[in-house]
Parts: sequence; structure tokens; C-alpha cells
Amino acid sequence: MSREKPKSKSLRQLASPPPPASVPVLYLASANPGKWREFRQAAASCGIALELLPHLREWPPCVEDGETFEANARRKALHYSAWTDGWVLADDSGLCVEALGGAPGVHSARYAGPGASDAANNAKLMAELRHVPPPRRAHYACVLAVAERGRIRFVTEGRADGFILDAPRGSNGFGYDPYFFYPPLGQTFAELGAREKFEVSHRGIAFRKLLEKLTR
Repeated sequence: MSREKPKSKSLRQLASPPPPASVPVLYLASANPGKWREFRQAAASCGIALELLPHLREWPPCVEDGETFEANARRKALHYSAWTDGWVLADDSGLCVEALGGAPGVHSARYAGPGASDAANNAKLMAELRHVPPPRRAHYACVLAVAERGRIRFVTEGRADGFILDAPRGSNGFGYDPYFFYPPLGQTFAELGAREKFEVSHRGIAFRKLLEKLTR
């Protein structure tokens, strides 16, 4: 039996009226420029103050060895909240391909090895799927966690379902976006504009759920 997916407001709905002044600044604990760009644009459209966590690269890195996205998101938020005042936002997300048993999953960013580029990760994905006929069902998953001084305040999640193509399409986005086909719009995530993608993406869904909690 399939469960009905919880509905979340769109960015346009959240953008008006503006959130209360009591909403704190969020500090994003990520060095991923693609994630920073998407979160920054969404937060700005909703009147939420979002900044990169200061001196992130100067602190001991968080060991992301959790077996789930939620475990890693919680771990990162707790780890970096111990090094700063304020509310720390951490994200763990990735691509899960049905035919690969959910891989690359939590290893999405380093699928081809530590420090692997998007091109290398995509090349490995194509190699792993070379004998798998379409449709290659997959989904993007994202879990967001907000922590303050070693205490988790909020956790939200989002998911976007689609298929993996044989060849890349589009030049926007990052990660596996050129290969991830989203049926409702008939395009890959890399063919969508930034705002259009965030309206339907796993990260956008999780972020809107978080904004709803922050602005209650």
C-alpha cells in the first residue's frame, strides 16, 4: 500500500507574508557550492537569513559514516553546532537507484572515491548500469537537520522520484542531475531552472518543510 506524501507549501506561498523576526540566522554547514547556491536562493525568496558557517574548513571535519541520510545529517549538525553559536543547518542527500540496491545512496558524493568529481561519479554510475535496461527507477533523497549547541531542534526530509537516462541532458544543476529524469515535468533536473528545480526537488521539499517549522 502506498502512503500519501505529505504536502508542503511552495516557495511562493512561503514568501508572503514574511516570517516573524524571531526566526534566527541559519548557518549552513556545507562546502558544496551547488547546495549553497540552491539553499541561498530559496532562503532569500522566503526572507530567511542563511549564511555559510564561518571558518568551516578550519574545524575538524565530521566523519560521515552513518548508514542513513538522517544519521549523517544529524551527525553533521551536532558536530558543527559544537563549534559555533547559533543554529547550524546540515544536509545529507544523494541518489538511490533501485537496480543497484539503493546505491550510491549515502556514498553519492564519493561514489567513485574520495574527492571524486561529478563527472567521475556519473561515469561510475553509467558503468554500473550498463547492463540494466530501462526503466531504471531511482529517487533523490534529502534529510536536513538543524542543531544548536549540541542539541537537535528540527529534522525534515524530502524525496523526488524519477529514472536514470542513458545519456546526460542539460547543463544546470550538479551531481547526477543530467541523468536524473523527472517524469512530471518531462525533463532532467539539469534541464530545469534553479527555481523550477527547487520547487520539485528532494532538497526543495525538505527545505520547505523546515521553513514551515521555523515560521510557525
